[in-house]
Amino acid sequence: MENKTNNIPIKVFISYLALGSLVIFVAWFLYSENVIYTQIENKIASEKNNVLRLSKIFSNVYQTESLARKTIQTNSKIDFQNYISKTNSLQIQIDSLKNVVSKEKQIKLLDSINVLLYEKTQNIKELIKIKNKNTDEASVNNAIEEITKLEYSLRKLEPGDFAKNPEKLSKYQRSVLNKYVDYLNKNIPNDSTNTLTKKRTDSILAASKELLNVVKRETEKKKESVNIRENKLLKNEIQISDQLRKILRNIEQEIIIYSNKSNVEKEKSLKKINQLVTFAALTGLLLTIFFFILITSDFSKTQLYKKQLEIANFKTKNLLKSREHLISTVSHDLKTPLSTIVGYTELLDNSDLTTKQIYFTRNIKNSSEYISKLVQDLLDFSQIEAGKISIENIPFSLPDTIKEVANNIQSGFAKKKINLVINTDEKLKTLIVGDPFRLKQVLINIIGNGYKFTNSGFIKIHAQVNQKKIFITIEDSGIGIDKESQELVFEEFTQAHKAIEKQYGGTGLGLSISKKIIALLGGELRLKYSSNKGSTFEIELPLVFNEDFPDVAVNTISTTNTITDKTIMVVDDDADLLKLTTEVLKQNQFKVLPFTNAEEALNEIKNTSFDLLITDIQMPIMDGFTLTKAVRSIGQRHQKLPIIAVTGRNDVDLKKYQEAGFSTVIRKPFSPKTLLSTIQAIFNDQKIPFQEEEKTSKKPTELFALDSLQSFLGNDNEAVRSVLVSFVETTSHNLSVLENYLNANDFDKIKETAHKMAPMFKQIEAIEIASVLTNLESTDYTKKELKIILKELNPKIKTLINAIESNLT
Repeated sequence: MENKTNNIPIKVFISYLALGSLVIFVAWFLYSENVIYTQIENKIASEKNNVLRLSKIFSNVYQTESLARKTIQTNSKIDFQNYISKTNSLQIQIDSLKNVVSKEKQIKLLDSINVLLYEKTQNIKELIKIKNKNTDEASVNNAIEEITKLEYSLRKLEPGDFAKNPEKLSKYQRSVLNKYVDYLNKNIPNDSTNTLTKKRTDSILAASKELLNVVKRETEKKKESVNIRENKLLKNEIQISDQLRKILRNIEQEIIIYSNKSNVEKEKSLKKINQLVTFAALTGLLLTIFFFILITSDFSKTQLYKKQLEIANFKTKNLLKSREHLISTVSHDLKTPLSTIVGYTELLDNSDLTTKQIYFTRNIKNSSEYISKLVQDLLDFSQIEAGKISIENIPFSLPDTIKEVANNIQSGFAKKKINLVINTDEKLKTLIVGDPFRLKQVLINIIGNGYKFTNSGFIKIHAQVNQKKIFITIEDSGIGIDKESQELVFEEFTQAHKAIEKQYGGTGLGLSISKKIIALLGGELRLKYSSNKGSTFEIELPLVFNEDFPDVAVNTISTTNTITDKTIMVVDDDADLLKLTTEVLKQNQFKVLPFTNAEEALNEIKNTSFDLLITDIQMPIMDGFTLTKAVRSIGQRHQKLPIIAVTGRNDVDLKKYQEAGFSTVIRKPFSPKTLLSTIQAIFNDQKIPFQEEEKTSKKPTELFALDSLQSFLGNDNEAVRSVLVSFVETTSHNLSVLENYLNANDFDKIKETAHKMAPMFKQIEAIEIASVLTNLESTDYTKKELKIILKELNPKIKTLINAIESNLT
């Protein structure tokens, strides 16, 4: 099942890994396709731009052709300059287009356009020259006309008489004209009186005309040649223009084809992307469905295993409860006959016995004590396992606790020659906060083992402070523990070796219980050193000094100034404890106003004068905190009224009570000495003494003890009897009340009733029952658990009641 459970995260991981890989692949593909698509888009945009540029070039080509025709027709220099300017602009546009065109073929075509434009320009220049040469014929014709006019005049002639603007004539034309004018002038008479004959004059003019006609014919021949060349140049012009348009169309066609091809590639890329996205979506869906089925299947199996585990856990809990119930039942069933055995053994000890009978009696007593210890260890072990051990945090003196335990154990081993050495740190003279009862339990185990396994030598106990930690070291010179067994000493039901059990006895639970108790106290118990010359155990605990009672001796109250003329109001919903407290106060000459109801007491407080209020904390309808708040609000006099809180709770410190308006607090169970010394301290305005832990006088095999109660009531047997009779009646009633609350599922009322019952059981030292009631008060149990607890508690209380009734009779 564990392997199956571990497979689920692996499968989930693989599913996420597969989906993540698919997402990464799709993202990478989309990115690469997007790059390609963007490149295609850029190419298309570039080609469109090229088409626009080409269209503009087309337009400019047409404009240059128009200017070329105009220049040829007009033979104007201005028109020719405009043509040249337009052609240069067109060449610049073609060069810029070459920079963005990528194909070599298109670049060559654009270069050929530039060449054609150049040829066209040269062609036009040639045509203009030819146009200018055509003016020669007109000049000759003008000369002929002028010679005709000379027939009417014989004056000296000039070239301007024969041609308008002769400087514009060609070199050849000017040469012919000048020769002709010179010839005429040579044949003119020197004076006007000289008259030529008509025949001579006519011959000169005729010769001149003939000469000019010859020139004219030569000019016409040249003109015919020029016309042929002009026509050829015009044809070249047309061919160049056609070639230009053809090349531009080819370039345009290629760009359009390339653009269409790019569009096709773009469509293919989009189609590819759509196909991949569709494939990825389907694949992701299939993977999701597959892993969903896989994980759901595993989850179903896990749920099945979980249910099986819960069933197994429930069975285990039931087994543990059954074991606990068995231990409790067996312990109870053993304690009663053990008490009888011990009682009769003590009676026998006090009678006249032979030496042999004394030996038998002591063996019976030792065996009874061993069984009692075993029963107590089993009870402690089962409570620790069930988590029902409660830890208190109260101030106590660690040196006193160590000395008390060590001295008590030493007195039990007085025949052994063992030197007891106790050293405590000076810092530990201040009271510390912890659980002295549980610490004593551990010290009894370890120091007791030291005495048990040491025949002679020493036992050294050192307590010191180091960095907010307490270290208690218990060292003995006993038999020690061999290396193989050192790791097992803290195991349950384990001894160092079999010979120990036979020679010294023991259950093998003491150290295991001690280690778990120290862990509950927030510390650690360890075997520091062991050899055949002894063992050293070390207890490490957190150090918390008590700030409320620094450097205070336990008994600091003077008893010389006894106060007897005071009136005290006592409020407690438990009639037995109320009666008990009232008796104690009356015996000490106090006037007492007892109330079981806080509201009734509050009404009386408003109308009655008294000196001190003692109130229980946990009461129905109105608790002690509410009562104190109401009292403090009555008036000025009541704000200074001393109020003592009485509670069985140990989880609230003194500061909380003082903040709520209490003068001090007394914790149940308490002795008459504690109550009276606290009252005396308040009335004498002295420092309130530290409440000592009440020591039990009951032996482990006894159900209850009346020593504390008798001390409480000043050994007044009649008062003790009265309290016990009231206790029996109240307890019998409370048992039926608990059953009724359980049937009504009123768990809060069960807690209240348990809280009310516990203090009186502690007062008569019925510790086992008091512990169960304390747990009922502080722990949230289920109805099923409460039913089991009450079922076990009923016979115990009834047995106790029978024992008390037997004592009364």
